[in-house]
Amino acid sequence: MERMEPHGIDVRPADTDRPVTELGAFLRSRRDRLSPDAAGVNSYGRRRVPGLRREELAQLAGVSMTYLTRLEQGQSQNASDAVIDALARALRLEADERAHLFALARPVTPRRRPVAPERATPGAEQLLHAMGEVPAVLLGRFSDILAWNRAGHLLLAGHLDAEAPVPPEDRPNQLRLLFLDPHTRDLYVDWDDEAALAVASLRYVAAQFADDRRLAELVGDLSVNSPEFAHLWAGHDVRLCTSGSKRFRHPEVGDLELDYEVLHLPEGNGQRLLTHTAEPGSTSSAALRLLTTTS
Repeated sequence: MERMEPHGIDVRPADTDRPVTELGAFLRSRRDRLSPDAAGVNSYGRRRVPGLRREELAQLAGVSMTYLTRLEQGQSQNASDAVIDALARALRLEADERAHLFALARPVTPRRRPVAPERATPGAEQLLHAMGEVPAVLLGRFSDILAWNRAGHLLLAGHLDAEAPVPPEDRPNQLRLLFLDPHTRDLYVDWDDEAALAVASLRYVAAQFADDRRLAELVGDLSVNSPEFAHLWAGHDVRLCTSGSKRFRHPEVGDLELDYEVLHLPEGNGQRLLTHTAEPGSTSSAALRLLTTTS
């Protein structure tokens, strides 16, 4: 098998086995997750971990183990697209994971971002309120709640003031509510799944805005105050959240099963609309109508 090596790269062995970059940590986490059987590798010898050995991944991807070690240790920052693509195939990465791997391997040049807080664009906020009885929330790049319509507020955070998103310095954050607010935690029947999806989605976004200090502040705060968040964040799972269904146990109208859609705004600034709908004629539809007409 042909070995792919970048030209002009010092390939002396690394001094440590611990990943020191996001790219290295992600590669190591995916390698640890993939069993030899799933990768089509004949296992041999006593294994310390169930995942792939580094030399096994290197062989599958067609790169030298020395170079893979340097990638995992952050000592090589210019891997070619061919190398990254070969690693993605060898690791059996899903589409979102593959996109994340390329984002980590091609980090944006650090730049000074404006310190002004995020704001809802007039058009997005107008669309939000035009949805009427469809619960909708406008989220910022790191899940700050920039705005919600009345139905969205009543469904997701009726215990908070309706004007909570208005002051930018103290607006609620969906992740903080999910992990640190007992009312929000009780709202989700499948809280474990919701929490895992939220963190995997944040991982995806994080690679695109890695230089934003607000990301570090959010991750640090949640890691300190929620062992569950810290555990999920350390798992390096990645998923772009787009659509699905959720089960709610609402304190006012009881159980609901709602479909959700995440509409990413075309500006590419990480803002997105989260909408919820119920199947017409269902008990969830009736409960949602009751919530928005009697509250």
